[in-house]
Amino acid sequence: MTITIDKNSGFCFGVIHAIRTAEQYLQQHHSLYCLGDIVHNNEEVSRLTDLGLKIITPEQFKNLHNTTVLIRAHGEPPATYQIAKKNSITLIDATCQVVSQLQKKIKTEVEQHPEIQILIVGKAGHAEVEGLLGQTQQNGQVVSSIQDLEHIDYSKPAKLYAQTTQSAEKYGEIAEKIRENYRKKDNAHLLEIHNTICKRVSNRADEIATFASQFDAILFVSDEKSSNGLFLYEVCKKQNPNTYFISSENQLQHIDFKDYKTIGICGATSTPIWLMQKIAENARR
Repeated sequence: MTITIDKNSGFCFGVIHAIRTAEQYLQQHHSLYCLGDIVHNNEEVSRLTDLGLKIITPEQFKNLHNTTVLIRAHGEPPATYQIAKKNSITLIDATCQVVSQLQKKIKTEVEQHPEIQILIVGKAGHAEVEGLLGQTQQNGQVVSSIQDLEHIDYSKPAKLYAQTTQSAEKYGEIAEKIRENYRKKDNAHLLEIHNTICKRVSNRADEIATFASQFDAILFVSDEKSSNGLFLYEVCKKQNPNTYFISSENQLQHIDFKDYKTIGICGATSTPIWLMQKIAENARR
């Protein structure tokens, strides 16, 4: 049996930057608060908490004073920065550059054209989406499914944006439905659609589908909390029915490898390389 790890899988540059920033600080200070999971992967979070990273909730953050807190790659709404200033909290801002640019774009649009509806296609409650919504002063609308389209006012102008880790296919489907609804009202000119999905994320679907087609079976390594992971797993499963969702090496004991001569291991943009390597080593035993 041969096992191959996908060379394109692993952390995106935004997550790499956030984790390196945390590691560098912890080397000197041995303790650091992080607002929310630094990455949606329990194994990586556990590794970093062993180094001194302390994951806190928004409620815990509000009660902190005179300390240092890391802002993860997902970004935060303006309210977080206001609380930090009020409570003398030093923020280490590791917001992904792609997310940061999108936040600024939405904020500028709201300031210059407050009459325009801001529509954000993404997962309701997701950290990045909350940060984007915050730029609209909570006046934007999150569109998570086709059912949410009934809440849009098709007589008013709107600008449509996507969570940077959104599925390009899903975004395309929702965008087209919104376009159709505007056309029915003869208001197609009032809608402006922006492609704000991270290219690293959008390219992964095609890359991982190609990778999955080359093996008898696929071990897809991710955490169930990762939206990107759940999406890419479905891409793999569609391409290769013998795809297994793996969060840790302990789950390997439930898989019968005897009929597989070649196995591919891949993961989400929130999956650490070291975890895929660890699973590969255990699968060979």
